[in-house]
Amino acid sequence: MPEKNGLEVLKETKSINPRIDVVVMTAFGNIDDAVGIMKSGAYDYLTKPIDLDELENLINRIGEKRVLIDENKQLRNQLQEKFKFDSIISQSGKMEDVLNLAGRVANSKATVLVRGESGTGKELIAKAVHFASNRSEKPFVTVNVAALSENLMESELFGHEKGAFTGAIGSRIGRFEEANGGTLFIDEIGDVPLNVQVKLLRAIQFGEVQRLGSNETKKIGVRIVAATHRNLENMMELGDFREDLYYRLNVVTINIPTLRERKEDISLLVEYFIKKYSEINDKQVKSISREALDKLMKYNYPGNIRELENIIERSVILCRGEVIAEDDMPLQLEISYEKSLMDPHDFEKNYDDKMKAFESEMIEEALNRSNGNQSAAARELGISERHLRSRLERLGLKNNKK
Repeated sequence: MPEKNGLEVLKETKSINPRIDVVVMTAFGNIDDAVGIMKSGAYDYLTKPIDLDELENLINRIGEKRVLIDENKQLRNQLQEKFKFDSIISQSGKMEDVLNLAGRVANSKATVLVRGESGTGKELIAKAVHFASNRSEKPFVTVNVAALSENLMESELFGHEKGAFTGAIGSRIGRFEEANGGTLFIDEIGDVPLNVQVKLLRAIQFGEVQRLGSNETKKIGVRIVAATHRNLENMMELGDFREDLYYRLNVVTINIPTLRERKEDISLLVEYFIKKYSEINDKQVKSISREALDKLMKYNYPGNIRELENIIERSVILCRGEVIAEDDMPLQLEISYEKSLMDPHDFEKNYDDKMKAFESEMIEEALNRSNGNQSAAARELGISERHLRSRLERLGLKNNKK
């Protein structure tokens, strides 16, 4: 070639567009030439004379690699779209404050502690922080320490060498190394035992890990997002959680509200879950009745969004038409609603509803004890039979044992 040789053309081509795959054909086949070509960014090289079958196989491999790269890019874009902040379903002020804080901290290097009850969506917020950060092209790795035994936890986080313990038949990298350059999400950080907390602190503080059975430390650059539903402050007082680790994790805290604190989001979430599970189950369910939605609005959701999702999934499956009715929903809603009505510490329900529920419960209990005999029930309650009949009528109760 005039003016330039093949190696110079390769370097200039890669400087213009590093994504171009280059195969170099050369008359020289020594090791030094091969190393120089590959170091300059060539995908591969062939020595002359060219074997056309070998060339065709090489081109096919490059094509397969390009397809894989494009698929990964498409998947990454889909993940970024799915977990970006404005894809999180919310219209409540409390949740908007959460998303605002998460958005502001996303591009920092700060460790984030996400706190909230089970089922509130802590992992969703962690993913949103990752995909809104400058680490979004790097791995997002999750480890749920609550699902691991103490022995497995250390190996899972830091990795191990072959023979480090019984059953370690080969080397394995840990989650820290796997997440290098990206984000490590440690779910249920409050379940980490004290002896593992020491190693966890060192990994976060000094950015280095040591595999089980190895004397070598490896430098890692990982952003930590941790989550818990536990009261870490109480655990520190009891000596169950290290104070120094707490302050390393608690640089920025994101407190996620419970679903009962953001009830204005329930109708939006119901709409989303109906659409999701109708498509999954090939159903034609399009909406929910006003009565059924009213029941959902009155429920307290101890399992938060995860529980609401489960309720809607079940209701969609059992629904016979296009609209979810009260009968399609689980009995637990009715039972839980009655329990919350009777709970004097639950101020979600108004005074009149709670008093009506309490009086109904007392009258039904008295009727049960007297086998439906209203005179005996009235005596049990300390009121006249006429008063009892009046209350039965006003409360809409029936004496089924009559």
